[in-house]
Amino acid sequence: MLIGEIIVVALSAIRANKLRSMLTMLGIVIGVAAVITMVALGSGAQKAVQDQIEQLGTNLLTIYPGQSFMRGVASGDRVSLTVDDAKALENTSAVIANVVPEISGNQQVKLGNQNINVNVNGTTPNYLTVQNYKLVAGRMFTKGDDEARRRVAVIGYAVPEMLGSNGPAMIGQTIQIRGIPFEIVGLLAEKGTSSGWGNPDEQILIPLQTAQYRVVGRDRLRSLTVEVAHPDSVNIAMLEIERALRSAHGIRPGGDNDFQIRNRSEFLATFEETTRTFTFLLAGIAAVSLLVGGIGIMNIMLVSVTERTKEIGIRKALGATRHSILLQFMVEALVLCLMGGVMGIILGAGGAMALSRIANWNTLISPSAVVLAIAFSAGVGLFFGIWPAQRAARLDPIQALRYE
Repeated sequence: MLIGEIIVVALSAIRANKLRSMLTMLGIVIGVAAVITMVALGSGAQKAVQDQIEQLGTNLLTIYPGQSFMRGVASGDRVSLTVDDAKALENTSAVIANVVPEISGNQQVKLGNQNINVNVNGTTPNYLTVQNYKLVAGRMFTKGDDEARRRVAVIGYAVPEMLGSNGPAMIGQTIQIRGIPFEIVGLLAEKGTSSGWGNPDEQILIPLQTAQYRVVGRDRLRSLTVEVAHPDSVNIAMLEIERALRSAHGIRPGGDNDFQIRNRSEFLATFEETTRTFTFLLAGIAAVSLLVGGIGIMNIMLVSVTERTKEIGIRKALGATRHSILLQFMVEALVLCLMGGVMGIILGAGGAMALSRIANWNTLISPSAVVLAIAFSAGVGLFFGIWPAQRAARLDPIQALRYE
């Protein structure tokens, strides 16, 4: 038999039992749809985390106060980072582009009869550039505002709603921070929540020296953010920062650091590895249904061989070779799996888009996952179709013709 004729006969056999063929494909359809949907969910979560961390900046280092140690034992008191430490780092190395000191803490903020508790961050004007913020309205406070200790504030995107007011309309209004009046000069653009760093839209920025002398009354920093000129120089910057701060804090060789340096790119690598593992786990669970579907196809093909024993005997008696009989049943199994795979891809992609729109979940349909699903479904068809096909090919034509 010619290849074309073999395929036509195989398709005719599938069409002759449409309901059974559909039920046979059901396991493959569900399996492929589950794989596509699960991989889309995992890939979407990974992409969302990656975007959030990259938005924060992978070339940023954050320095936090640590603990002091006496003979290897932590004292329990947090060692201060000060404005002098920030100044010491500014001229440390050419690989450091910016240093942003931050004095922050939750403060009572009042506008009219509205009263909220929100994070107030005393920092420098380059905070916007380093942290990748933009302004919706107004301006950022200047170095002159900082040096003059002016009472000006730039509010986060979510603050106007918290105060029951309109954002751009608040420019020029006065709010009270810890009972001290501040003029609102700018409104930050929305940045969105970032896992692990709270909500950056729920904060108020004020000049560093204003916070230091008028609001907080001390020069202890909550953190220092260092922008490295190039991502490839992060490790060099970490070594030079450590050397400069150890020298500024008078830590002797062999002593423990009283500060912590966090590399945000490490968070990105950790989250990517976690979400990748999660995606593989979900895809593996979904792939089990593909195996179940493959077993179902094998069972149906065995039943088909039994039902068509006499037909096989007639074909062999008319000259059909063992190879052509084998190929016919292999094509039937392969077509069933591929049709099920295509239907599963359509169903899985539709399910992923539905979850994205209805539940607002991040989904990303990967082309590689689609190709893998098709290849896997074809492999299932070939693997589970071999035994029934071989059984059909090995039938003795005389015994097959006498089969009732």
